[in-house]
Amino acid sequence: MKLSVLDQAPITKGNKPADALKKAEELAILADNLGYTRMWMAEHHGTDAFASSAPEVIAAHLAAKTTNLRIGTGGVMMMHYSPLKLAEVFKTLSAFSPGRIDFGIGRAPGGDNHAMYALSEGRPPLVNNMYEKLAIALQLINDEVPGESLYNKTIATPSNVVLPEAWLLGSTGNSAIQAGRMGLGYSFAQFFQGGMTPAILDTYRTNFQPTAFMEKPEISVTYLVTAAETKEEAEFEALPQDISRLMLAKGQINPLITPEEAQNYPLTEMDRMMIQENRKIHLVGSAKEVAATLHEEQSIYGFDEAMICSIPHSQEKRLNVYKLLAKELL
Repeated sequence: MKLSVLDQAPITKGNKPADALKKAEELAILADNLGYTRMWMAEHHGTDAFASSAPEVIAAHLAAKTTNLRIGTGGVMMMHYSPLKLAEVFKTLSAFSPGRIDFGIGRAPGGDNHAMYALSEGRPPLVNNMYEKLAIALQLINDEVPGESLYNKTIATPSNVVLPEAWLLGSTGNSAIQAGRMGLGYSFAQFFQGGMTPAILDTYRTNFQPTAFMEKPEISVTYLVTAAETKEEAEFEALPQDISRLMLAKGQINPLITPEEAQNYPLTEMDRMMIQENRKIHLVGSAKEVAATLHEEQSIYGFDEAMICSIPHSQEKRLNVYKLLAKELL
């Protein structure tokens, strides 16, 4: 099984945003040394919980710090950017790190309405032209001339660079057909709200058409994971993330508290029921138990790659999750 990393640069309680970015660098170097396939940075706006607001900038830094690891975005939120800007950013990244860049694209805003409108300078964001915008960006990246008059009188530079891999993110299955028809990799965010089915992934495979960006269908699935040497330790480290998910469901996004604080957090019976329900998308256990679950999931769904998002409060514990899973699965 191929293993990869999704990082949001979490700002855990007691740490600064700059600390979160430095820890992303540490994670990338570790993943590179352990043999992970790729590392993507998410895009989040308007929050004190995550520092990854400019994933393409972080990607440039991480690519310079690593040797074999593919680096990309998971994803860059295309509603905020023109196709020309997207193309030139990722062609520049690929020029610096040929054969190691992933153009991972998402259709969500990556933030609330306040952030969304601020990013569009107060104009109503265009939300109904995502696939058209993506198609134009792909043409520009591939040194093609789009048919649209707005984009066919200029070029995206630098030209003649190695193409990045192109991936479309999804969390509901709505984008599976388009990912296939456009010849992109398909990355399913199981850690958002679950909902993955064999039918969704089969739809992608059935509709796949090879392109210069992807010769055959490729599927990655992102899981939220807290693993440790023992299940008891994993449970201890997982509770802050469980509480964070609980708060998110109530419309609150706060920095991750410590495991010690989590033990004394006032939880109602309803809260505990919600946490238990969320455990369907939060894999918690010993590394062997988590590895067995991932193998089982792969046998059911047939994906190619598991992408791991892990957010223990301690950086030492977080890095250890990736070490333990590499030992079991790589």
